[in-house]
Amino acid sequence: MTTFIADSEAPIIVLSAKKHFEQLPTLDAKRYAHHLSRASHYGTRAVLRSVSPESEAIYDLILSIHAQLGSPSSNEVYESILQERGIASAITIKYLEYASQFLSNLGNYKSFGDKKFIPALEVTQLDDLVKAIDSKDVSELYSQVRTPLYSVDASLLGWATEGHITNYYPDSIVSQSEAELVNAALASKGIMPENTRVTKVKENEFVVAIASANTANNTSYYPKEPFTFEGITVSFHFGDHSKEFAKIVEELKLAAKYAANDTQKSMLTHYAESFETGSMNAHKASQVDWVKDLNPLVESNIGFIETYRDPSGVRGEWEGLVAMVNQDRTAKFATLVSNASSLIPLLPWDKLYEKDTFTPPDFTSLEVLTFAGSGVPAGINIPNYDDVRLNVGFKNVSLGNVLSANPKKPKKEEVITFLSESLQEPFRKWRDDAFEVQVGLHELLGHGTGKLLQETSEGKFNFNKEEHPEVTTYYKSTDTWGSLFGTIAGSFEECRAELVALYLILKNPKQVLPIFDIVKEEDQKEVMLIATVLMCRAGLLALEFWDPKSKKWGQAHMQARFAIFQTLRNAGVCSLKYEDSEFNDLEITFDEEKLTTVAVEALGDFLHKLHVYKCSADVKNGEAYYVGITTVGEELAQFRDVVLRKKLARKQLIQANTFDKEDTVEVREYEESEVGMIQSFADRNV
Repeated sequence: MTTFIADSEAPIIVLSAKKHFEQLPTLDAKRYAHHLSRASHYGTRAVLRSVSPESEAIYDLILSIHAQLGSPSSNEVYESILQERGIASAITIKYLEYASQFLSNLGNYKSFGDKKFIPALEVTQLDDLVKAIDSKDVSELYSQVRTPLYSVDASLLGWATEGHITNYYPDSIVSQSEAELVNAALASKGIMPENTRVTKVKENEFVVAIASANTANNTSYYPKEPFTFEGITVSFHFGDHSKEFAKIVEELKLAAKYAANDTQKSMLTHYAESFETGSMNAHKASQVDWVKDLNPLVESNIGFIETYRDPSGVRGEWEGLVAMVNQDRTAKFATLVSNASSLIPLLPWDKLYEKDTFTPPDFTSLEVLTFAGSGVPAGINIPNYDDVRLNVGFKNVSLGNVLSANPKKPKKEEVITFLSESLQEPFRKWRDDAFEVQVGLHELLGHGTGKLLQETSEGKFNFNKEEHPEVTTYYKSTDTWGSLFGTIAGSFEECRAELVALYLILKNPKQVLPIFDIVKEEDQKEVMLIATVLMCRAGLLALEFWDPKSKKWGQAHMQARFAIFQTLRNAGVCSLKYEDSEFNDLEITFDEEKLTTVAVEALGDFLHKLHVYKCSADVKNGEAYYVGITTVGEELAQFRDVVLRKKLARKQLIQANTFDKEDTVEVREYEESEVGMIQSFADRNV
């Protein structure tokens, strides 16, 4: 049970963007951002409903307790109020830590790792706290969640048939084979599944719920009647999250009044159509507009974007980004984009597996005002529609204030685990720079490179098939990367992108690092080392996200980093040093002389394999290879316990809110505390 306890003394950080918001030159731009932010946050309940059956009620419970106590302004006031009602301060703090972590993850499963967490309180202690609130509403909400809140029977997100839990398939038990059959049925009708949830109503009969404001089928995108496919019947239910999606549509229409150009207006029109009717074609059209909206003052992307948490790998999680451009950092990325044509030929694959023409994307560094969803990434590369990426383009976005987020008043001194004393100072000095380079290369040249070899129509190919008899597998006209590689697609692609970045840093530091103002040779050597240290340490820490019972990885990026760590360890670039049987002194050591030779060769070989498997649709060999390299053997499995013992609490980011006044838009930021986190959600009223 102790492995499921909520984090204690987690770093809580205000994700500050107030300065950049207030620097927006017009009131229209501020109102545009305000309404997009509201639209994004109205998807909060869609996230909660996709995580677990109890998550939405826990969310309401936390906010209801806060309101019943009069919205206390600080942790200390919370403690004081409950102390007067017989609740010890230690109990209040443990409750607040759980509440803050729940809100930070938008659910009772970690957004990074998909593992359940529970309060560090006895259930009787939480019983007493709820009684002390003395509210019928609070008591009723608590009675709904008391048992599932503490249960760890389903400790991971995943297939219910394997003892896990997923609310992408609510009120029923859907097996992996059944879900894949439903996915195939939808594909046969040209329906994209990102905004759906699936319920099995009886044997071979499934209802697909569509996220939409409308509760009836008002679009030709979906069949009007149920249909059969390979022995199953599929029907549609419209209006999943209808109340919230009606508000999203309303906010998008208000934002359109303040759009800066016709492209933005078109984008918002398509967003509104998609969220009103459920049409994913309309959402794809919005992404075409989004790619074409170059250099906006306010950047935004909204929808069911990433598919990591659906065990079948196709249903998306709601997220909404609203941010302002950081001009200084963006200038670095513009230089990186302009150098892309000279960097791509350095990558270890033939021209056959690369786009005929690299279309430079819009690559900006943003200061996040809003990132509604279960977690905030450091960078994104979207859209995820393969045909839009290939035929129109994509954007790379680095989230600057996420990269640099650190608490103003740390709760305790930072300890960097598993590194020697000699690495502590250079790690602290260079980690932000190394991570910024890694993110930039990862997003631009990782996700932005590669050509999917495809039969575009019967007998016609997007490559010269006759000249390349070695290519025996390729994508059919209706295939996508996700549809073929399925559940491993997300992690496989993240691994490929991580490899591209680290490979280029080590292979061509003199060409890559000056782009990020790292010009001195000694500094470049330090960044090369720390970039490698970051990756290998992350690969070791990834063991937290591997479940030894099910042998299942719970986080795509960490599975990818483990694979790279294992590759570098097998090559002798890094090693694990320890003396006692409990591994309390476990330390990662590095052979710096191998960084530019052995490491480059090992990473290049690994990257070449992944890239060719992906581009040529070689699912059989690609899956076998990736599963093999990410399998945790007995030797490395023995280190998992010490990784868990020494794990550090994950950062929790408090986002600001905006309020539209008569002649201005006010930005409200919050104190860096658990109560600050709760109040930020209370003020959103979503």
